[in-house]
Amino acid sequence: QVELVESGGGSVQAGGSLRVTCAASGGTYSNYCMAYFRQAPGKEREAVAAITRDGGSTCYIESVKGRFTISRDNAKNTVSLDMNSLKVEDTGTYYCAAREWFCTCTGIFWRSDTVYKSWGQGTQVTVSS
Repeated sequence: QVELVESGGGSVQAGGSLRVTCAASGGTYSNYCMAYFRQAPGKEREAVAAITRDGGSTCYIESVKGRFTISRDNAKNTVSLDMNSLKVEDTGTYYCAAREWFCTCTGIFWRSDTVYKSWGQGTQVTVSS
């Protein structure tokens, strides 16, 4: 399985922007669908965004559409999440995740954390009012 290491994140005031990046190693990166999840204190982990193997399709939860952009660079084995117009409710630990081969933005498949087999260590994003 691919290994994932995250970087970026930090603290920002509401309305600001942050980027989190995940670097993959130990596998054929272009075989993997990539996603970002987040977990706020006292809440369950939730999917935020996902991207197919070639980057041709992206998926977002409703609350981040128009504000967050997921992208990948298969030459550099990285995936990034650009977060704009951040809100206090975006605060949490952000995790990248990977699964091999099958990807779809149809339905809820991509939003289930059980379909992802590799996870990053997480990086903190804190948005203050």
